[in-house]
Amino acid sequence: MTSTTAQASEDTMQAVVCHGPEDYRLEQVSRPRAAAGEVILKIGACGICASDVKCRGGAEMFWGGDSQPAWVQAPVVAGHEFFGEVVEMGPGAEAHFDVRVGDRAIAEQIVPCGKCRYCDSGHYWMCEVHNILGFQREVAEGGMAEYMRIPAKARLHRIPQALSLAQCAFIEPLACGIHAVNRGDIQLDDTVVIAGAGPIGLAMVQVARLKTPKQLIVIDMLDERLELARRYGADVVLNPARDDVAKEVRGLTGGYGCDVYIEATGSPTGVRQGLEIIRKLGRFVEFSVFGKETSVDWSIIGDRKELDVRGAHLSPHTFPVAIDLMARGLVTTDGIVTHELPLSEFEEGFRMATAAESIKVLLIP
Repeated sequence: MTSTTAQASEDTMQAVVCHGPEDYRLEQVSRPRAAAGEVILKIGACGICASDVKCRGGAEMFWGGDSQPAWVQAPVVAGHEFFGEVVEMGPGAEAHFDVRVGDRAIAEQIVPCGKCRYCDSGHYWMCEVHNILGFQREVAEGGMAEYMRIPAKARLHRIPQALSLAQCAFIEPLACGIHAVNRGDIQLDDTVVIAGAGPIGLAMVQVARLKTPKQLIVIDMLDERLELARRYGADVVLNPARDDVAKEVRGLTGGYGCDVYIEATGSPTGVRQGLEIIRKLGRFVEFSVFGKETSVDWSIIGDRKELDVRGAHLSPHTFPVAIDLMARGLVTTDGIVTHELPLSEFEEGFRMATAAESIKVLLIP
């Protein structure tokens, strides 16, 4: 990637480039071209994820600290919640991807190496090399740009023309939410708690409702988001600022606690809350990206409750499901995608992404 002060031309484009914590810049960079097996997307929109916000804020999990090395490869074009139109295909790209020029398409965040023990066993989303678009530049740059190169090893999916811009841009968050809900292994007689009604949490609410649990409870600090959760199918909504969450959940479950707890707050209090209100032998799904380490009493997990603790990472095999649910009208973005801003206003976009009045903010090149 080459920065330049020249005006945009057919050889350059605008992009939001991450140089470091609190150092994101709108720059003119070289426009990518498709090599053998590759595809170029003209970006339609790119969402701002909570992980983007935490990366920009300097969270240790991205930039390293006492406990871990830096993970982000700066400078890199940011953004992983993108979609676009195929405008160029390199030689042999048809053998890698089921798309043609003019199709709308979306790539999964990870570009698997295809060689490690995880890729070899079919667990590509846990690839040991772990190149993630928008954070590492090893294989390609991110989607906060006018154009994006999709490498041959990427996992690219075609999007039906009938979907709206907002629906297309929400496929990636929805796919992540589907994976987290699937990890909960929800049964018909389960009481399910989803903690955190952000964009992906609200996607989880809609997907969990499709699993028809006995009770679906949603917890968040913002009443506006709780109202959306209720609209999407939550039976009960709780605000910890007002409600005694532990008392309410026990009262709804005969004193036992919930069967499934999905943590999507990104806050240490969300973890501690879940360990308190989940029943013995319950299933705790951890989805969030945290800005700092979280400490809990591990004896709750083992000695006291014998919990089944499950992580949920990325969105393996769920992009086609997300596209199908959206196309069939079973999941909506109404009320979730709240703001659309031009790429040039990315600073305002990042500010709004943390504001109470917004839920999902899109950048439009």
